[in-house]
Amino acid sequence: MDQTIAIRKVERTDFTRVLDLMGRAFDDDPVMNFLVKQDARRSARIRTIMDMGLRKLTFPFGETYVTEGYEGAALWNPPNGLPHGVLNDLKLLPSLVRMAGIARLPLVMSTFQLQEKKHPKEPHYYLLGIGVEPDMQGRGIGSQLMAPVLERADREGMPAYLESSKEKNLPLYERHGFRVTERIELPRGGPPVWLMWREPQKA
Repeated sequence: MDQTIAIRKVERTDFTRVLDLMGRAFDDDPVMNFLVKQDARRSARIRTIMDMGLRKLTFPFGETYVTEGYEGAALWNPPNGLPHGVLNDLKLLPSLVRMAGIARLPLVMSTFQLQEKKHPKEPHYYLLGIGVEPDMQGRGIGSQLMAPVLERADREGMPAYLESSKEKNLPLYERHGFRVTERIELPRGGPPVWLMWREPQKA
Protein backbone atom coordinates (compact mmCIF):
# COMPACT_ATOMS: atom_id res chain seq x y z
CA MET A 1 0.00 0.00 0.00
CA ASP A 2 1.43 3.36 -1.01
CA GLN A 3 0.01 6.10 1.18
CA THR A 4 -3.04 6.57 3.35
CA ILE A 5 -5.83 8.39 1.57
CA ALA A 6 -8.62 10.29 3.29
CA ILE A 7 -11.96 8.54 2.89
CA ARG A 8 -15.39 9.92 3.72
CA LYS A 9 -19.03 9.17 3.04
CA VAL A 10 -20.52 10.25 -0.27
CA GLU A 11 -22.74 13.34 -0.21
CA ARG A 12 -25.28 14.32 -2.86
CA THR A 13 -22.96 17.03 -4.10
CA ASP A 14 -20.44 14.30 -4.95
CA PHE A 15 -22.74 12.37 -7.29
CA THR A 16 -21.43 13.76 -10.58
CA ARG A 17 -17.76 13.18 -9.76
CA VAL A 18 -18.39 9.77 -8.20
CA LEU A 19 -20.33 8.62 -11.25
CA ASP A 20 -17.65 9.98 -13.58
CA LEU A 21 -14.89 8.05 -11.80
CA MET A 22 -16.97 4.87 -11.56
CA GLY A 23 -17.74 5.09 -15.26
CA ARG A 24 -14.03 5.22 -16.04
CA ALA A 25 -13.21 2.48 -13.56
CA PHE A 26 -15.76 0.10 -15.09
CA ASP A 27 -15.17 1.05 -18.72
CA ASP A 28 -13.42 -2.27 -19.44
CA ASP A 29 -15.55 -4.38 -17.08
CA PRO A 30 -16.67 -7.63 -18.78
CA VAL A 31 -20.09 -7.76 -17.12
CA MET A 32 -20.86 -4.10 -17.74
CA ASN A 33 -19.97 -4.44 -21.40
CA PHE A 34 -22.02 -7.62 -21.66
CA LEU A 35 -25.09 -5.87 -20.28
CA VAL A 36 -24.97 -2.48 -21.99
CA LYS A 37 -25.71 -1.91 -25.65
CA GLN A 38 -22.44 -1.50 -27.53
CA ASP A 39 -23.10 1.65 -29.51
CA ALA A 40 -21.93 5.26 -29.56
CA ARG A 41 -23.57 5.75 -26.14
CA ARG A 42 -21.80 2.80 -24.51
CA SER A 43 -19.93 4.91 -21.93
CA ALA A 44 -23.10 6.82 -21.06
CA ARG A 45 -24.95 3.54 -20.66
CA ILE A 46 -22.34 2.25 -18.19
CA ARG A 47 -22.73 5.51 -16.28
CA THR A 48 -26.50 4.93 -16.20
CA ILE A 49 -26.15 1.60 -14.39
CA MET A 50 -23.71 3.21 -11.96
CA ASP A 51 -26.20 6.01 -11.37
CA MET A 52 -28.89 3.44 -10.56
CA GLY A 53 -26.54 1.63 -8.19
CA LEU A 54 -25.60 4.82 -6.36
CA ARG A 55 -28.83 6.83 -6.20
CA LYS A 56 -31.34 4.03 -5.75
CA LEU A 57 -29.57 0.96 -4.38
CA THR A 58 -26.87 2.18 -2.00
CA PHE A 59 -26.68 5.91 -1.15
CA PRO A 60 -30.06 6.04 0.65
CA PHE A 61 -28.73 3.54 3.21
CA GLY A 62 -25.67 5.51 4.23
CA GLU A 63 -22.77 3.22 3.35
CA THR A 64 -21.24 4.79 0.25
CA TYR A 65 -17.65 6.02 0.41
CA VAL A 66 -15.33 8.13 -1.71
CA THR A 67 -11.71 9.19 -1.39
CA GLU A 68 -11.21 12.90 -0.76
CA GLY A 69 -9.56 13.37 -4.14
CA TYR A 70 -12.10 11.23 -6.02
CA GLU A 71 -9.56 8.53 -6.83
CA GLY A 72 -12.08 5.80 -5.98
CA ALA A 73 -15.43 4.95 -4.46
CA ALA A 74 -17.15 1.99 -2.78
CA LEU A 75 -20.91 1.43 -2.83
CA TRP A 76 -22.26 -0.82 -0.07
CA ASN A 77 -25.74 -1.99 0.82
CA PRO A 78 -25.94 -2.66 4.59
CA PRO A 79 -27.91 -5.54 6.19
CA ASN A 80 -30.85 -3.25 6.90
CA GLY A 81 -30.74 -1.69 3.43
CA LEU A 82 -32.63 -2.48 0.27
CA PRO A 83 -34.06 -6.03 0.17
CA HIS A 84 -32.83 -8.08 -2.76
CA GLY A 85 -35.30 -8.66 -5.54
CA VAL A 86 -34.88 -5.18 -7.03
CA LEU A 87 -36.27 -6.30 -10.38
CA ASN A 88 -39.68 -6.15 -8.77
CA ASP A 89 -39.27 -2.38 -8.48
CA LEU A 90 -40.78 -0.84 -11.61
CA LYS A 91 -39.02 2.45 -10.83
CA LEU A 92 -35.79 0.83 -12.05
CA LEU A 93 -37.18 -0.05 -15.47
CA PRO A 94 -36.39 3.29 -17.18
CA SER A 95 -32.77 3.04 -16.05
CA LEU A 96 -32.53 -0.52 -17.33
CA VAL A 97 -33.91 0.51 -20.72
CA ARG A 98 -31.43 3.41 -20.98
CA MET A 99 -28.64 1.04 -20.05
CA ALA A 100 -29.40 -1.83 -22.38
CA GLY A 101 -31.94 -0.71 -24.96
CA ILE A 102 -35.25 -2.44 -25.49
CA ALA A 103 -33.85 -5.38 -27.46
CA ARG A 104 -31.35 -6.34 -24.75
CA LEU A 105 -33.71 -5.83 -21.83
CA PRO A 106 -34.64 -9.55 -21.56
CA LEU A 107 -30.93 -10.42 -21.36
CA VAL A 108 -30.39 -7.88 -18.59
CA MET A 109 -33.41 -9.13 -16.69
CA SER A 110 -32.32 -12.77 -16.89
CA THR A 111 -28.79 -11.82 -15.77
CA PHE A 112 -30.08 -9.93 -12.74
CA GLN A 113 -32.52 -12.71 -11.93
CA LEU A 114 -29.66 -15.22 -11.87
CA GLN A 115 -27.58 -12.98 -9.60
CA GLU A 116 -30.52 -12.45 -7.27
CA LYS A 117 -31.21 -16.18 -7.16
CA LYS A 118 -27.62 -16.77 -6.04
CA HIS A 119 -27.58 -13.87 -3.58
CA PRO A 120 -27.26 -15.05 0.05
CA LYS A 121 -30.44 -14.74 2.09
CA GLU A 122 -28.88 -14.18 5.52
CA PRO A 123 -28.10 -10.61 6.67
CA HIS A 124 -24.78 -9.24 5.38
CA TYR A 125 -23.00 -6.20 3.99
CA TYR A 126 -23.10 -6.26 0.19
CA LEU A 127 -20.39 -4.56 -1.84
CA LEU A 128 -22.38 -3.58 -4.91
CA GLY A 129 -19.45 -1.88 -6.58
CA ILE A 130 -15.96 -0.59 -5.93
CA GLY A 131 -13.99 1.39 -8.48
CA VAL A 132 -10.64 3.16 -8.69
CA GLU A 133 -9.46 5.50 -11.43
CA PRO A 134 -7.58 3.35 -13.99
CA ASP A 135 -4.30 5.22 -13.59
CA MET A 136 -4.50 4.90 -9.79
CA GLN A 137 -5.15 1.18 -9.58
CA GLY A 138 -2.69 -1.10 -7.80
CA ARG A 139 -1.82 1.47 -5.12
CA GLY A 140 -3.91 0.10 -2.26
CA ILE A 141 -6.83 2.48 -2.73
CA GLY A 142 -9.34 -0.33 -3.08
CA SER A 143 -8.18 -1.88 0.18
CA GLN A 144 -8.55 1.43 2.00
CA LEU A 145 -12.01 1.96 0.53
CA MET A 146 -13.22 -1.40 1.82
CA ALA A 147 -11.77 -0.93 5.28
CA PRO A 148 -14.50 1.18 6.98
CA VAL A 149 -17.29 -1.27 6.26
CA LEU A 150 -15.24 -4.43 6.80
CA GLU A 151 -14.10 -3.12 10.17
CA ARG A 152 -17.69 -2.33 11.06
CA ALA A 153 -18.82 -5.78 9.89
CA ASP A 154 -16.22 -7.39 12.14
CA ARG A 155 -17.34 -5.36 15.13
CA GLU A 156 -20.93 -6.39 14.51
CA GLY A 157 -20.10 -10.02 13.76
CA MET A 158 -21.67 -9.58 10.32
CA PRO A 159 -20.58 -11.31 7.08
CA ALA A 160 -20.03 -9.55 3.75
CA TYR A 161 -20.64 -10.51 0.13
CA LEU A 162 -19.60 -9.37 -3.33
CA GLU A 163 -19.63 -10.50 -6.95
CA SER A 164 -16.33 -10.10 -8.81
CA SER A 165 -16.45 -9.68 -12.57
CA LYS A 166 -12.67 -9.99 -12.98
CA GLU A 167 -10.59 -12.98 -11.99
CA LYS A 168 -7.53 -10.77 -11.52
CA ASN A 169 -9.28 -9.01 -8.63
CA LEU A 170 -9.83 -12.18 -6.61
CA PRO A 171 -6.47 -11.99 -4.75
CA LEU A 172 -7.34 -8.46 -3.54
CA TYR A 173 -10.61 -9.63 -2.05
CA GLU A 174 -9.06 -12.79 -0.66
CA ARG A 175 -6.48 -10.72 1.23
CA HIS A 176 -9.41 -9.12 3.03
CA GLY A 177 -11.05 -12.38 4.02
CA PHE A 178 -13.39 -13.04 1.09
CA ARG A 179 -13.54 -16.56 -0.33
CA VAL A 180 -14.99 -17.72 -3.64
CA THR A 181 -18.13 -19.75 -3.04
CA GLU A 182 -19.12 -20.26 -6.67
CA ARG A 183 -18.19 -19.32 -10.22
CA ILE A 184 -21.23 -18.73 -12.41
CA GLU A 185 -21.64 -18.12 -16.12
CA LEU A 186 -24.02 -15.36 -17.14
CA PRO A 187 -26.83 -16.23 -19.57
CA ARG A 188 -26.44 -16.49 -23.34
CA GLY A 189 -22.70 -16.96 -23.35
CA GLY A 190 -21.99 -14.16 -20.92
CA PRO A 191 -18.77 -13.75 -18.92
CA PRO A 192 -18.09 -15.55 -15.63
CA VAL A 193 -18.75 -13.98 -12.23
CA TRP A 194 -17.12 -15.08 -8.99
CA LEU A 195 -19.38 -15.03 -5.93
CA MET A 196 -17.41 -14.23 -2.77
CA TRP A 197 -18.39 -14.49 0.90
CA ARG A 198 -16.56 -13.16 3.95
CA GLU A 199 -17.17 -14.35 7.48
CA PRO A 200 -16.56 -11.75 10.18
CA GLN A 201 -12.91 -11.67 11.21
CA LYS A 202 -11.81 -11.89 14.82
CA ALA A 203 -9.00 -9.70 16.09
